Amino acid sequence: MAANGQRRTRTARILRTLAVSGTGAAVLAVPLIGATSASAAPATTKAVSSVSYPNNLDGWIRESLAIMAEKGIPGSYNGIHRNIIRESSGNPLAINLWDSNAAKGIPSKGLLQVIQPTFNTYHVAGTSFDIYDPVANITAACNYAAARYGSIDNVYSAY
Repeated sequence: MAANGQRRTRTARILRTLAVSGTGAAVLAVPLIGATSASAAPATTKAVSSVSYPNNLDGWIRESLAIMAEKGIPGSYNGIHRNIIRESSGNPLAINLWDSNAAKGIPSKGLLQVIQPTFNTYHVAGTSFDIYDPVANITAACNYAAARYGSIDNVYSAY
């Protein structure tokens, strides 16, 4: 009997027992108490990806590779990394203001030094439309390199 003279309900007794024995069991059991039937989530429920990537060169490359794999765009970590280091030294805000593209008013920008018309043409759905976004820049550049050279892995100089 409770201290105030009232009887505890069965649910209250179970919860108290579970709480005393460990909060983990209580958390698991609470949704089950009082349930009269079980049901599954609707078939239309979409799984949410729990993958997160660090906000650095390694993370940008890995996130781009995941998107590329979904879209069937070839390329490897080493091929992407090699080209990024050559093109921008890993600076996502790099801009080339001196080459022939810059002279025409369309400078190369971002990690893989893409010009805006190429970025627009080879932009990959699901990525940002900002040419300076590291993942969007890598993914669009790899999409372009795949169309032009078969893969970013086949690019060993300015492209």
